[in-house]
Amino acid sequence: MKLSERRVLVGMSGGVDSSAVAALLVEQGYEVIGITIKTYNYDTTGGNIGNESSCCSLDGINDARRVAMQLGIPHYIVDFTMPFKSHVIEYFTTEYMHGRTPNPCVQCNRHIKWGELLRKANALGAAYIATGHYARIRRDQSSGRFILSRGHDRRKDQSYALWALTQEQLARTLFPLAEWTKDETRNYLERRGIAIAHKRESYELCFVPDNDYARFLRDTVPESARTSGPIIHNGRVVGEHHGYPFYTIGQRRGLGIASPEPLYVLDIIPEDRAVVVGTEEELYHRRLVAHSVNMIKYAHLDSPMTFDVKIRYKDEGASALCWLDEDNQLHVEFESPRRAITPGQSVVLYEGDDVVGGGVISQRWQ
Repeated sequence: MKLSERRVLVGMSGGVDSSAVAALLVEQGYEVIGITIKTYNYDTTGGNIGNESSCCSLDGINDARRVAMQLGIPHYIVDFTMPFKSHVIEYFTTEYMHGRTPNPCVQCNRHIKWGELLRKANALGAAYIATGHYARIRRDQSSGRFILSRGHDRRKDQSYALWALTQEQLARTLFPLAEWTKDETRNYLERRGIAIAHKRESYELCFVPDNDYARFLRDTVPESARTSGPIIHNGRVVGEHHGYPFYTIGQRRGLGIASPEPLYVLDIIPEDRAVVVGTEEELYHRRLVAHSVNMIKYAHLDSPMTFDVKIRYKDEGASALCWLDEDNQLHVEFESPRRAITPGQSVVLYEGDDVVGGGVISQRWQ
């Protein structure tokens, strides 16, 4: 099917941002099709089913439908439960069972919100998809590459979770809220008379609506409840934990051991079912290696370069020397040690506001 440059598929969650995107694009003369994705079975996730703040909840679907009707655009609900299960939920549980702390939103963005939505866009003849992310995209005239950058509203910037998007995906993406603040988005909806203008935001994982990932793991992976083992400090067993998947690097609470000084989780060793603890000072490392690397601003790092590097979403970033080896593994060496570098989390490289690329942390050391 020939793709129309004026036809846009808008991922509508029923929230403030995606509703504003749909309304803006209608105003700009685009032929807008609203799509709400069903990503999990509500009766099997457990927790607070129907939580109105969840981006993929039943209430969210109903709100998206109402907004689409108000805007006079077609609206469809598509079932992505199978690809979501394989790309996101199984990834999430597998990473925890391997002693790592995953970032499922990164996987969802690349494989579901972009991968599956673009396939649906192709079927409906839409050249573009649009989402309510606070980020920017531009095309660099010299390299021809599509560049992802931070959004204007630094408090809401979501570029960190978008590092895995491919050039092909970025080329077909619109971010209408790139230059807006959250307050401006809400005010716009209020002026348009759209009822969800002051709907509260979603912060939890959509498929863990009660925000209790330990409960979700126990329900989804029964063997996770049989992973108790030793807590080790300075080579000695100092206690017993209730399951290594329920811990993450830097955690202090829930250890249940007495110590004259505060102790934190330093490492998780799944093969021994062991949780290693130590002092605050021992949480700091200067070097890391990441896999599953995706480059955005540059196709490759031909030589080591210095960038501003974030190791978690709320990280302020820090200067580091970065390079790729022959196996496309990303090496990062910080100028100063960073606290709680966590395997499984994303490391994202910035040059100014531009996302250079990113990867998934696999190792860290002094």
